[in-house]
Amino acid sequence: MKTPQRLISFVAVILLFSAACSRAPRQNNQQARRSASLSVAQSLTGRVVRIADGDTITVLDSANTQHRIRLEGIDAPESHQAFGAQSKQSLSQMVFDRDVTVTYQKTDQYGRLVGKITIDGKDINLEQVKLGMAWHYKEYQNEQAPEDRELYAKAEDDARAARRGLWQDANPIEPSAFRKEERDAR
Repeated sequence: MKTPQRLISFVAVILLFSAACSRAPRQNNQQARRSASLSVAQSLTGRVVRIADGDTITVLDSANTQHRIRLEGIDAPESHQAFGAQSKQSLSQMVFDRDVTVTYQKTDQYGRLVGKITIDGKDINLEQVKLGMAWHYKEYQNEQAPEDRELYAKAEDDARAARRGLWQDANPIEPSAFRKEERDAR
């Protein structure tokens, strides 16, 4: 019975890749890479051994293999940006030295798995947004399930309205804009 399921998964991957390729001429290179890297959802479990910042962790699996994970659907402040340290601390308090499940579909340009982190069914990525420790990453929202897209957008609106976390700042700068400013300054 597994063979038909594998065939269906294989066909789904081919269709996704084919669709990405047919759209590629109308997209920029980054969008085409994102579309082509999508595949069937996979998962891994392991212990969080490192927190790089508010949206990137390292998970050690049962085979002692380390996996760098970029949290899907969110963008946290850079370490040297306002609320960067608080965002990292928030994520650390929730996941460091704990067993997590990572559900992912792609690898980003830096070789990190891009996925949703859960502990006992709780969506940690969403929690970061609810706490005002990350933005809903709208540039990549089309890669999210529609229900996640809605939950994350609402969580950001609620955190902003309540002035939680980074929303205490009079003019918070999205990390993507912050990174662009830094690149332009160099």
